Order: sequence, then structure tokens, then C-alpha cells
Amino acid sequence: MKSNSNSSRGRQEGKKKTPLHRKSTKKQYKKIKETPKSDESSGIRLNKYIANSGICSRREADTYIEHGSVEINGKLVTEMGYKVQPGDVVRFDGTSITPEQKKYILLNKPKNYITTMDDDRGRKTVMELIANASKERIYPVGRLDRNTTGLLLFTNDGDLAKKLTHPKHNVRKLYHASLDRKLELKDLDKLRGEVIIEGRKVFIDAISYVNGEPKSEIGIEIHSGRNRIVRKIFEHVGYKVNKLDRVVFAELTKKNLPRGRWRPLTNLEVTNLQILK
Repeated sequence: MKSNSNSSRGRQEGKKKTPLHRKSTKKQYKKIKETPKSDESSGIRLNKYIANSGICSRREADTYIEHGSVEINGKLVTEMGYKVQPGDVVRFDGTSITPEQKKYILLNKPKNYITTMDDDRGRKTVMELIANASKERIYPVGRLDRNTTGLLLFTNDGDLAKKLTHPKHNVRKLYHASLDRKLELKDLDKLRGEVIIEGRKVFIDAISYVNGEPKSEIGIEIHSGRNRIVRKIFEHVGYKVNKLDRVVFAELTKKNLPRGRWRPLTNLEVTNLQILK
């Protein structure tokens, strides 16, 4: 039987580099007859390992792996499904990498900060407020609009972030809304249960007047993560929200956390978030 090594080599040489492929270095790799075998029962997938190290996203990592940017234990690995085992030495473009330590930071967001990593218009971002909170790259979980204050969680734990933002997990969000006028009882009753906002159903878990406050001060609990949804709910019945503050997020509260300040989550808080169903 004839070997097909020449045709395989031709196909490899004929592959076009994607925009993600980094400029090749002078280092030449020797042909490797055997790549490390992956253990399907344990370990962490190589693309996830790279993403957790803060290099890039998982999708981008697949491209880097394919184009020969990754070595494990001194051997070039281009196998997408390879699982990194404890003790493996992983190098990316010649530099040893390890997954970042998971970080969880809770911010009491003030007004006039936008929830984004950076802004080309020069506006203040929430990242400025937590600049010294972690040496790892952390990201906001969900969003609060510029004029909304209150609890905002940051983490580099992608699995937890996805869980907390997915509607099926019904993550609790409690807001204190200050309206432009007293909320009539008939309008309060209209907002109990489901409402249709922009053609889509929104379920309001609870809504009530804030005890001891004017009837323009409303507590509203939802699990929807749609953009500006609380403001749109009150606009639906003819009211404007002058101030909006998120006071509870996934059972986390603002207790002992002044406006504009941040703190790391406790181990117990992290555990409670991870076991949310």
C-alpha cells in the first residue's frame, strides 16, 4: 500500500492562514510521529485551557491550535479535542501558560458609568472603577445602563457568567425604581404577572410600593435580562423612571458596600452562585 504522506503534506501546505494566525517565528518544528493522546474521562479541553489562561476566546483558540501555536510537554499539538491533564506543560507561541485563578468582584455601580470594557467616545466605564480589583482579566456579568446604579458582578468564570445571564435559570434581580409621579393602584395591578413589551412577554415576579416611602417609590423583581427592561415596563403604563437602583442580584446584596466601591465575593457566596439551578 502506498503512503499518502506526500498528499497530506500538500494539503497542510496549501491551507490558508486565517487572520487570527500569528506571524510565524523562525523556530522550526520537527515532524512528530505521535501527539499526546487525550484522556476522554478527565482533563480540560485544550481550547478551554487556552481561553482560561486569558489568551483569547475558545473559538480563536481552535484556530491557533490548528495552525501550530501550541505545544504540550514539548510536542506540537494540533488535535482540537485534546484534553490537558494535570502535570502537562502547555506552551503558547513558546510561552508557558496556565489557567487564570477564578475571580469574583461585586461593584455597587454609581450613575454615569457605562457597562463596557472600553468606549471609543471617551465616556467613563465600569472597568475604571474595578481597575485594581484583579490582575486577571474580568468582565461584567450582564449590563446596567449608564443611568442605572446598583449591583454589578465581574468575573473571569465564563461558565458561571453564562449561567447567571441565561433566562432559564431565573436569576433574581430586585430593583428600586423612583418614578416621575405616584403609581396609581390600577396601574400597579396591570404590572402584576405578565406584560407584553415590544411584542414579547415579560414576567414580573413581584412588584409593590416601597414601605414607608411615597407611592412613586416602587420595588420590582424580575429575571429578564433584556436591555432597559425595567424602564420599558413602567413606560408601558405611562410612567418615567427617574432613578433606578439594582439592590439584589442572584441573592447578592449591597450590604456594607457603598456606592462606587467593590469587594470580592466570599467563598460561601461563590458556592451559592454555583449551585443555583
